[in-house]
Amino acid sequence: MSLPRIARRSGRFASLLLAAIIGISTGMAAGAEPAEAGFYDVANDELAGQPGTLIRQERMGGAPQGASAYRVLYRSTGLKGEPIAVSGVVVVPDGPPPAQGRPIVAWAHPTTGIVPHCAPSLAFFVFQQMQGLRDMVARGYIVTATDYPGLGTAGPHPYLVGQSEGRAVLDSVRAARNLAAMSASNRFAVWGHSQGGQAALYAGQLAKDYAPELNLVGVAAAAPATDLGALMRDDLPTPGGKNLLAMTLWSWARVYDAPIDQVVEAAALPTVNQLAKVCGESPIDMPARRRASAALQQKFLSVDNLTDREPWKSLLASNTIGTLPSSIPLFLAQGSVDDTVIPSVTLGFMRRQCDAGSSVQMLSMAGVGHGTIAMRSASTAIAWMANRFAGKEAPSDCGRSS
Repeated sequence: MSLPRIARRSGRFASLLLAAIIGISTGMAAGAEPAEAGFYDVANDELAGQPGTLIRQERMGGAPQGASAYRVLYRSTGLKGEPIAVSGVVVVPDGPPPAQGRPIVAWAHPTTGIVPHCAPSLAFFVFQQMQGLRDMVARGYIVTATDYPGLGTAGPHPYLVGQSEGRAVLDSVRAARNLAAMSASNRFAVWGHSQGGQAALYAGQLAKDYAPELNLVGVAAAAPATDLGALMRDDLPTPGGKNLLAMTLWSWARVYDAPIDQVVEAAALPTVNQLAKVCGESPIDMPARRRASAALQQKFLSVDNLTDREPWKSLLASNTIGTLPSSIPLFLAQGSVDDTVIPSVTLGFMRRQCDAGSSVQMLSMAGVGHGTIAMRSASTAIAWMANRFAGKEAPSDCGRSS
């Protein structure tokens, strides 16, 4: 959930531009190579196989110095238990691996869009969008970056559907372990921002049952989408909030067959459909988003409180993360001026995890907004993950007064 407030300095334009500058200045190539024709097309007979096994892979250019990158298409599990294909990227450090194998960090991306051509693995700046990638490669970590279902591969993309995202993240780790001669260990951490923060948390919640062969050492999330009902209510008055809600409604109408025409004005439906086709990764996308945002300010919902209307109320609740197993350490980062993921919502989530017995470290960053929180907190998050890989006791701020 990271299409932050449009036309603000903390928005995605500024963060992408800064990320590109930082990536290039630290030795990261400017852009990834396009995918080969037909890479994302999947025949039904190619879906047979265990989740995380590879359907195909190809080398990519543009990886950071000291690493190789692969675009991958791997098997996963759909919301009804059906086999599906998911695409993504795997970045592998060069050089000999440690004796115990290379640890893995699964990066879960923020909102890039909800239609197939908005997949991060298709983006020119895909490597710059993986916050902290250069640092993770320097530490010897394999980094996976799932697109999530319906991005790259055929849609619909289950936007903000936690179980779908979590499975795709876990299967990206399996896919890295199935790449030949990569010496990937079974130890992994998850790191995500906004929508990707939700994905990271759901991966933590699902890991023990869905991928018991993997050893999850910790989950790090920057401004995660946790209480979806609260976030939707808080964000709705703003243009960016209307954008995010429109994308959610459009996706869930297709994923869950929820009746969008009962909650969106008929005159606004063409705008919602138009918005669904626009990505949010590049400055080129911003004019179309601004136009759609302005239109939604005039006409949008036909109901006063969507979060009280079924099936939307139940769907929001079912995609709100609960408590994670207390054995999984958590790192949370939150900007104080974030008006997409409200700081009090993240603090409330932290308190619930603390009450359940988890060790939670919270990094609160004064003056930081939604678009840049992952970039600003990446070095701290990666150092925290490094300590988890090293087997050090996880710090906790649960006893700290706030």
